[in-house]
Amino acid sequence: MHLNIEIKAHCDNPETVRQYLLNKNAFYSGTDHQTDTYFNVEKGRMKLREGNIENALIHYSRENQAGPKASEVTLYEVTKIGILKKLLLSALSIKVIVEKKREIYFIGNVKFHIDVVRGLGSFVEIEAIDSTGEIGKIKLQEQCSFFMKELKIETKDLIDNSYSDMLLALA
Repeated sequence: MHLNIEIKAHCDNPETVRQYLLNKNAFYSGTDHQTDTYFNVEKGRMKLREGNIENALIHYSRENQAGPKASEVTLYEVTKIGILKKLLLSALSIKVIVEKKREIYFIGNVKFHIDVVRGLGSFVEIEAIDSTGEIGKIKLQEQCSFFMKELKIETKDLIDNSYSDMLLALA
C-alpha cells in the first residue's frame, strides 16, 4: 500500500498542460487506451485497469473532496489480465465501466495524466506518489499544490469525485 495526494480537474487546454510538461522535460510514458471496470465492493473502490501500458487490479480509499486529497492505494500489476477479469466477473458485480485515452507523464515521483473520458470530456490529474513511505503527506501536498499553480488549475475546475461517480450520476 502507498500514499498518493492527487487532484483531478476539468481541462479545457490539454495542449497547454502537454507543452508545460514537455518544457519541464517530463518523462512521457505514452498514451494508454484504458478500460477501468469498477466492481461493487464493501469498502473503498476496486477497479481492474486494462490498457496497452498499464494493467492492474487497484483498490483505493479516499474522501470525495475538491482539491488535493489523500488516497491509500494498493496496486497489483497484472500480466494475465484475461484470467483475472474472468475470476472477478464470476465473483463480483460490475458497478460501472470507464473508458478513456490517457497520456502519462512523470516529473520525479509526480505522475500527470491528460485524460479524455468517454461521455465526460477532458481532464488533467496530478498524483504525488509516495511508494516507499519516505516522502510523507506534507511534501506530497506541497508538490501537488505547486503543480496546480504551475498549470494554472483553478478551484472552480477541480473535481471532487471519480470518473466512475461522474458516469453513475449521468445514468
